[in-house]
Amino acid sequence: MLFLNQINSANALIVGASQGIGLGFVKKLLDDGKINRIYAAYRNADSATELLQLATENPTRLTCLVIDVTNEAQITEALQQIKSEVKTLHLVINCVGVLHDGDFQPEKSLRHLNIENLTRYFQVNSIGSVLLAKHLVPLFKHQDNSVFASISAKVASIGDNNLGGWYGYRASKTALNMFMRNVSIEYARSCPKNIVVTLHPGTTDTRLSRPFQANVPPEKLFSVERTVTQLLEVIGKLDKNDSGQFFSWDGSKLPW
Repeated sequence: MLFLNQINSANALIVGASQGIGLGFVKKLLDDGKINRIYAAYRNADSATELLQLATENPTRLTCLVIDVTNEAQITEALQQIKSEVKTLHLVINCVGVLHDGDFQPEKSLRHLNIENLTRYFQVNSIGSVLLAKHLVPLFKHQDNSVFASISAKVASIGDNNLGGWYGYRASKTALNMFMRNVSIEYARSCPKNIVVTLHPGTTDTRLSRPFQANVPPEKLFSVERTVTQLLEVIGKLDKNDSGQFFSWDGSKLPW
């Protein structure tokens, strides 16, 4: 990654690392010799068995932490632990997101809306990331280049929305984009070497997208490994002028 080229020993945090894209980032970063320490946050141990096994196999490089992004106390405690050990972070990627879970499903029309589901979408998909940004400030206050990236979605684009539906998911990811745009402006003052972006990963073969893959052409359904590689390439090409922007997996900027 270009932005890490001048850093001899970079530290990374992946939030939402128990499975899918987040776990893919952890695996990829373990193969990168420029990454010194990797912190990987998960919510439930039951779904993090592979991640926890990786930590057992890589005890000096990979540390697992419990973070539910809807619980600010857990965010605070985890980031305080990181700060006590490494002082600085150079790459943070928030991969946490919810689209469906059992009876919790994206709305197809107004009649499916309810306040409980809408609240959950915003708590997980947007508020969590801005709470992370709040508590990451001390770890980004250094003179090395750093990036804070959050996984968004193309369906969050207001300008690109021609189909409607998925009210809560779309709106919560749009709110994420606005939150991170705000963060980028404040970080330019408080953490001037940091770049803040939101990223659309493309349709990736994970649990999140599986119920909605039927009409996706095979060439547009990415493996986790491909998605992670593509997004790290986008991150690697960022410069300071890109902070606050919304990028697709191919490096193109998406409309707000």
